[in-house]
Amino acid sequence: MRQYRRQATTGGPQVADRSIFPEFVATRSDRLLRTAYLLTHNWATAEDLLQEALAKAWFAWSRVDDPEPYLRKVIVTTYTSWWRRRWRRELPSDELPEPAAGDATRGFDDRDSLWRVVGQLPARQRAVIVLRFYEDLSVAEATAVLGCDPGTVKSQTAKALAKLRVDESIVKELHR
Repeated sequence: MRQYRRQATTGGPQVADRSIFPEFVATRSDRLLRTAYLLTHNWATAEDLLQEALAKAWFAWSRVDDPEPYLRKVIVTTYTSWWRRRWRRELPSDELPEPAAGDATRGFDDRDSLWRVVGQLPARQRAVIVLRFYEDLSVAEATAVLGCDPGTVKSQTAKALAKLRVDESIVKELHR
Protein backbone atom coordinates (compact mmCIF):
# COMPACT_ATOMS: atom_id res chain seq x y z
CA MET A 1 0.00 0.00 0.00
CA ARG A 2 1.39 3.37 -0.94
CA GLN A 3 2.39 5.72 1.83
CA TYR A 4 0.98 9.23 1.45
CA ARG A 5 2.84 10.80 4.35
CA ARG A 6 5.04 13.70 3.25
CA GLN A 7 8.76 13.36 3.71
CA ALA A 8 10.39 16.13 5.72
CA THR A 9 13.24 17.90 4.01
CA THR A 10 16.08 19.90 5.49
CA GLY A 11 15.11 22.96 3.46
CA GLY A 12 11.74 23.44 5.16
CA PRO A 13 8.36 21.78 4.65
CA GLN A 14 7.74 20.19 1.29
CA VAL A 15 4.55 21.22 -0.49
CA ALA A 16 2.39 18.14 -1.07
CA ASP A 17 1.87 17.22 -4.69
CA ARG A 18 -1.81 17.57 -5.58
CA SER A 19 -1.35 15.12 -8.46
CA ILE A 20 -1.49 12.24 -5.95
CA PHE A 21 -4.81 13.45 -4.49
CA PRO A 22 -6.96 11.48 -7.01
CA GLU A 23 -4.96 8.32 -6.31
CA PHE A 24 -5.35 8.85 -2.57
CA VAL A 25 -9.11 9.29 -2.98
CA ALA A 26 -9.36 6.17 -5.14
CA THR A 27 -7.41 3.99 -2.71
CA ARG A 28 -8.65 5.29 0.65
CA SER A 29 -12.19 6.55 0.10
CA ASP A 30 -13.86 3.18 0.86
CA ARG A 31 -12.33 3.09 4.32
CA LEU A 32 -13.10 6.76 4.95
CA LEU A 33 -16.66 6.23 3.70
CA ARG A 34 -17.05 3.42 6.21
CA THR A 35 -16.01 5.78 9.00
CA ALA A 36 -18.51 8.37 7.78
CA TYR A 37 -21.23 5.71 7.59
CA LEU A 38 -20.53 4.51 11.12
CA LEU A 39 -20.98 8.08 12.32
CA THR A 40 -24.13 8.86 10.32
CA HIS A 41 -25.61 5.38 9.84
CA ASN A 42 -26.95 6.55 6.50
CA TRP A 43 -25.10 5.89 3.22
CA ALA A 44 -26.30 9.04 1.46
CA THR A 45 -25.36 11.28 4.39
CA ALA A 46 -22.03 9.44 4.74
CA GLU A 47 -21.25 10.10 1.08
CA ASP A 48 -22.08 13.79 1.55
CA LEU A 49 -19.93 13.91 4.66
CA LEU A 50 -16.99 12.28 2.87
CA GLN A 51 -17.42 14.59 -0.12
CA GLU A 52 -17.29 17.66 2.10
CA ALA A 53 -14.25 16.31 3.96
CA LEU A 54 -12.43 15.61 0.69
CA ALA A 55 -13.21 19.12 -0.54
CA LYS A 56 -11.76 20.57 2.67
CA ALA A 57 -8.70 18.33 2.32
CA TRP A 58 -8.13 19.45 -1.27
CA PHE A 59 -7.75 23.05 -0.17
CA ALA A 60 -5.51 22.12 2.77
CA TRP A 61 -3.51 19.47 0.87
CA SER A 62 -0.28 21.49 0.89
CA ARG A 63 -0.35 21.58 4.72
CA VAL A 64 -1.30 17.94 5.30
CA ASP A 65 1.49 15.68 6.56
CA ASP A 66 -0.47 12.43 6.88
CA PRO A 67 -3.72 12.55 4.84
CA GLU A 68 -5.70 9.61 6.25
CA PRO A 69 -5.71 10.69 9.92
CA TYR A 70 -6.25 14.28 8.78
CA LEU A 71 -9.31 13.25 6.71
CA ARG A 72 -10.64 11.14 9.56
CA LYS A 73 -10.41 14.18 11.83
CA VAL A 74 -12.14 16.39 9.23
CA ILE A 75 -14.92 13.79 8.91
CA VAL A 76 -15.47 13.71 12.68
CA THR A 77 -15.41 17.48 13.13
CA THR A 78 -17.70 18.04 10.13
CA TYR A 79 -20.11 15.39 11.40
CA THR A 80 -20.08 17.01 14.85
CA SER A 81 -20.91 20.42 13.40
CA TRP A 82 -23.71 18.91 11.29
CA TRP A 83 -25.08 17.07 14.31
CA ARG A 84 -25.11 20.26 16.38
CA ARG A 85 -26.99 22.17 13.68
CA ARG A 86 -29.63 19.51 13.15
CA TRP A 87 -32.76 19.87 15.22
CA ARG A 88 -33.55 16.55 16.81
CA ARG A 89 -37.05 15.85 17.91
CA GLU A 90 -38.98 12.84 19.08
CA LEU A 91 -41.23 10.97 16.71
CA PRO A 92 -44.02 9.50 18.83
CA SER A 93 -45.58 6.19 17.90
CA ASP A 94 -48.68 4.43 19.20
CA GLU A 95 -47.33 0.94 18.64
CA LEU A 96 -44.18 -0.81 19.74
CA PRO A 97 -42.76 -3.29 17.25
CA GLU A 98 -43.17 -6.91 18.30
CA PRO A 99 -40.27 -9.25 17.57
CA ALA A 100 -41.02 -12.51 15.78
CA ALA A 101 -40.47 -15.61 17.92
CA GLY A 102 -37.49 -17.67 16.73
CA ASP A 103 -36.75 -15.23 13.93
CA ALA A 104 -33.50 -15.97 12.06
CA THR A 105 -32.90 -12.24 11.61
CA ARG A 106 -32.90 -11.57 15.37
CA GLY A 107 -29.17 -10.77 15.35
CA PHE A 108 -29.76 -8.12 12.70
CA ASP A 109 -32.62 -6.68 14.72
CA ASP A 110 -30.43 -6.50 17.81
CA ARG A 111 -27.65 -4.80 15.84
CA ASP A 112 -30.17 -2.35 14.38
CA SER A 113 -31.53 -1.63 17.86
CA LEU A 114 -28.02 -1.05 19.13
CA TRP A 115 -27.31 1.38 16.29
CA ARG A 116 -30.49 3.27 17.10
CA VAL A 117 -29.24 3.64 20.65
CA VAL A 118 -25.77 4.68 19.41
CA GLY A 119 -27.56 7.22 17.21
CA GLN A 120 -28.99 8.86 20.34
CA LEU A 121 -25.55 9.55 21.81
CA PRO A 122 -24.15 13.07 21.64
CA ALA A 123 -21.89 13.59 18.63
CA ARG A 124 -18.62 13.52 20.59
CA GLN A 125 -19.50 10.28 22.40
CA ARG A 126 -20.67 8.67 19.18
CA ALA A 127 -17.43 9.69 17.47
CA VAL A 128 -15.39 8.16 20.32
CA ILE A 129 -17.36 4.88 20.10
CA VAL A 130 -16.89 4.68 16.31
CA LEU A 131 -13.19 5.51 16.45
CA ARG A 132 -12.33 3.28 19.42
CA PHE A 133 -14.48 0.21 18.76
CA TYR A 134 -15.30 0.17 15.05
CA GLU A 135 -12.15 1.75 13.64
CA ASP A 136 -10.12 0.02 16.38
CA LEU A 137 -8.03 3.09 17.15
CA SER A 138 -6.04 3.38 20.36
CA VAL A 139 -6.73 6.14 22.87
CA ALA A 140 -3.72 8.05 21.49
CA GLU A 141 -4.93 7.71 17.89
CA ALA A 142 -8.48 8.75 18.82
CA THR A 143 -7.00 11.68 20.74
CA ALA A 144 -5.15 12.80 17.63
CA VAL A 145 -8.27 12.53 15.46
CA LEU A 146 -10.52 14.35 17.93
CA GLY A 147 -7.92 16.93 18.94
CA CYS A 148 -8.46 16.52 22.67
CA ASP A 149 -6.73 15.09 25.73
CA PRO A 150 -6.49 11.33 26.34
CA GLY A 151 -8.52 11.81 29.51
CA THR A 152 -11.34 13.30 27.45
CA VAL A 153 -11.37 10.29 25.13
CA LYS A 154 -11.44 7.94 28.13
CA SER A 155 -14.19 9.83 29.94
CA GLN A 156 -16.32 10.19 26.80
CA THR A 157 -15.88 6.44 26.16
CA ALA A 158 -16.94 5.60 29.71
CA LYS A 159 -20.00 7.88 29.53
CA ALA A 160 -21.02 6.51 26.13
CA LEU A 161 -20.66 2.89 27.25
CA ALA A 162 -22.67 3.59 30.41
CA LYS A 163 -25.42 5.17 28.30
CA LEU A 164 -25.34 2.23 25.88
CA ARG A 165 -25.61 -0.28 28.75
CA VAL A 166 -28.68 1.47 30.15
CA ASP A 167 -30.34 1.92 26.77
CA GLU A 168 -29.52 -1.60 25.57
CA SER A 169 -31.20 -3.11 28.64
CA ILE A 170 -34.31 -1.11 27.72
CA VAL A 171 -34.08 -2.36 24.13
CA LYS A 172 -33.73 -5.97 25.34
CA GLU A 173 -36.83 -5.59 27.53
CA LEU A 174 -38.78 -4.42 24.49
CA HIS A 175 -37.75 -7.58 22.61
CA ARG A 176 -39.13 -9.92 25.32
